[in-house]
Parts: sequence; C-alpha cells; structure tokens
Amino acid sequence: MASAAASSIGSPACGWDPALYAANAGFVPALGNIALDWLAPGPGEAILDLGCGDGALTIKLAASGAHVEGLDGDGAMVQAARARGLFVRHLDARELADVARFDAVFSNATLHWIRPPETVAANVARALKPGGRFVGEFGGHGNIAAIRTALAASLARRGYSEAPDANYYPAPDEYAAVLTAAGFNVTRVELVPRPTPLPAGMAAWLETFRGGFLDAAGVPRDEQDAIIAETEAALAPVLRDATGRWTADYVRLRFSAHLTQDTPQPE
Repeated sequence: MASAAASSIGSPACGWDPALYAANAGFVPALGNIALDWLAPGPGEAILDLGCGDGALTIKLAASGAHVEGLDGDGAMVQAARARGLFVRHLDARELADVARFDAVFSNATLHWIRPPETVAANVARALKPGGRFVGEFGGHGNIAAIRTALAASLARRGYSEAPDANYYPAPDEYAAVLTAAGFNVTRVELVPRPTPLPAGMAAWLETFRGGFLDAAGVPRDEQDAIIAETEAALAPVLRDATGRWTADYVRLRFSAHLTQDTPQPE
C-alpha cells in the first residue's frame, strides 16, 4: 500500500499506523480472498506479495506451502509483518530490481497508491520467471467517488486541494494496456463494484486513509477534525443507512496476467 505523494509503497503521504490500520481497516485483507483464489498459489512456488502491509494476506499465501516474500515501502508496516515471522523487504515497488526470481507476484489494495503504473508493471515483469503470473486487486475507475468528491469540496471551502494524481484508479482497458505493454498476456480483468461496510464508521476511515493526504495538503492538525466532520456530514445521506451503519462506495479492479515466454529480460 502506497501513495503517489509518498516516497515508498505502503504509506498515504505520511505513513501508515499499523495499529490504526488494524483497528479501522481489517476489512481490506479480509476482502482480498477472491484475488487470492485467482492466484491459486501452489506448494513450492516462489511468490512475492507486493505491498504486503502488515502481512495479513501474506500469511495465507505462506499457508499454501509457497515460498513467500513480502515487500512494502512503509517501515512501520514492514515491522508489523516481520513480527508475524514473515520475510519482508522494506522497498519501494518502483525500485524493485529482481530478475526472474518469482513464479508469481500478488498484490492486494496497493497498486492504486503507486505512480507511474508502467514502472511497477515493468519491474514485476522483470522479477517474474518466463510464464510467471501477476494477479491482484486494487481500486478501479469510480472507486470511492462520493467520498473523494465530498472531501475535495470540504478542502476547497478552506482553500486547500488534494494532488490531482493522489491515487491511480484505472478502467479495465486502461490497466490491461499497461500490462500488455510490459509483456503480459492479460487473461482476465474486471471492474467490481463492491460496497464495503465500515464497522468503525466514516470518520475512522477518513482518518486512516486520508489523514496523510490532509497533512500533505498542508492542513493544520487543528483543522483536520473539522474537515473530517464536514465530509462525514455531507456523506451521511448517501453512505449511512437509517441505523447509522456506514458503507464505502468501493470499486475494485481485479486482474490476472501471465508473462509471455519470450518477454526480454533486461541485463
């Protein structure tokens, strides 16, 4: 997990707090199981979990009998994953330089944090063995559209603005073109509307996933609570039901691709 405003994968502009993430975003790895099924990891396979976060899904990969390695750009998340007994490198995906090491690369809820996507796809292609597969899921076109619109309006009213490229949410054909250009055969790519319950509520979601962006936008801490409260109030009519339960308007892009056998590997 990483942001366009961050220097490394795994942090929304100013870094993740593993405890906050576990408390307010435990649904993220829990909902990554379909992509994991698409991967179908096998015993003995060498698999890289790109953007492994605190390792909640990496553990499941390892349970398949695969030889799993994690990678994340956020130091706090790396330490949390290592505390689970996992081997995890603290590295930005844009700096991945492995050559023909892995049978598969898996990624969940990470690729929307990283730009340019072409660099990541090329690095993954280089890291895979011929015929290796790249499978994952991340935010797609239309992801959290209502939330982003409400937050942008709250920021604008106070003279702030979020970076226009803060996240990468492509349409299926757009991302398929990125993969194809990197040497992949795209076997499956789909956009999946996935309304997602927020057990901890909208304010907790905004604090967890957009707090770093507020810092990066130059919003003083004493204004952030007011912006979050205003954004929450604007979203209540559309994302909170009559009993007070919140649902985020998630849209995910899920994909599976295989590296062509003749993709040239850089020296």
